[in-house]
Amino acid sequence: MAKRDFYEILGVPRTADQQEIQRAYRKLARTLHPDVNKAPEAEERFKDVAEAYDVLSDPEMRRRYDAFGPDFRQVPEDVDPETWARARAGRARAGAGARAGAGAGAGPGGDFGDGFRFTSGFGEDVDIEDLLGGIFGGRAGRAGRAGRGRGPIPGADQEAELELTVEEAYRGGKRKITLAGPGGPRSFDVTIPPGVTDGRRIRLAGQGGRGSDGARAGDLYLVVRIAPHPRYRVEGRDIYAELPLAPWEAALGASVAMDTPGGEAKVKVPPGTSSGRRLRLRGRGMPNPRGTPGDFYAEVRIMVPESLTPEERRLFEELAAKSRFDPRRQ
Repeated sequence: MAKRDFYEILGVPRTADQQEIQRAYRKLARTLHPDVNKAPEAEERFKDVAEAYDVLSDPEMRRRYDAFGPDFRQVPEDVDPETWARARAGRARAGAGARAGAGAGAGPGGDFGDGFRFTSGFGEDVDIEDLLGGIFGGRAGRAGRAGRGRGPIPGADQEAELELTVEEAYRGGKRKITLAGPGGPRSFDVTIPPGVTDGRRIRLAGQGGRGSDGARAGDLYLVVRIAPHPRYRVEGRDIYAELPLAPWEAALGASVAMDTPGGEAKVKVPPGTSSGRRLRLRGRGMPNPRGTPGDFYAEVRIMVPESLTPEERRLFEELAAKSRFDPRRQ
């Protein structure tokens, strides 16, 4: 029986973007997960949904699935999609010709001897060996006639996202994660290197798709995504945070304590500092075990009291009367 289309399984169009695919998967997983749904058919449906999501959420695997269909895991990396499509179409026509001409030879357009040739439909003869030679570990025609399988096929590499807080990415450490998969949920102990950056891939060797006939399993790659933080903004290895200052601190200068992912740090505010100025703490950004760490930037924001005491108002009025400073003429 033909395998159902992955897009059909998730209920999304072939033009769906990654967010649509993720939303569809999460919605189905919440209703079909074996821990939630005890119906006999729910587990099988959940496996189908997990497999479809594993493939369509990975841009490279999705590209290959769109190009080669259900055969995408067996097709070598260097095979051209158009060549593959022509080969499959030719094999189908050859099979139909062989059945129609059974007992009377292959008929026009088919030479099913050792050369195993067929008419391609493009006005030329195409040798199946030229199209598929080596793809299945030997002469395609001979393997097909012998009824043997395609030989050991290595498992596919897989990807999943690993969301970390800024603090987790900064310090690294151990993390236990659980991922849904075709065979059900799987748990892994992951070592997170300190200073890991957004988009970095952590490789778990042999934890990807299973190989067939004893072939090696693929690898699982965890793609790091740093979650939005209420205080910090990360760009590469540099970390940015807002530094609120009182008007007198900005005008007179100050030494201000500030939290960073690596602990408290003192920020020296030069006299005459305005809002928007960035004060750099060299080397206090994301660690880099193999090179120079990032920097930490305190972005100044001058704050004023929402309400003033009578004395504060008197002092501000006195300052306003005596100061020659005009911020609109700077």
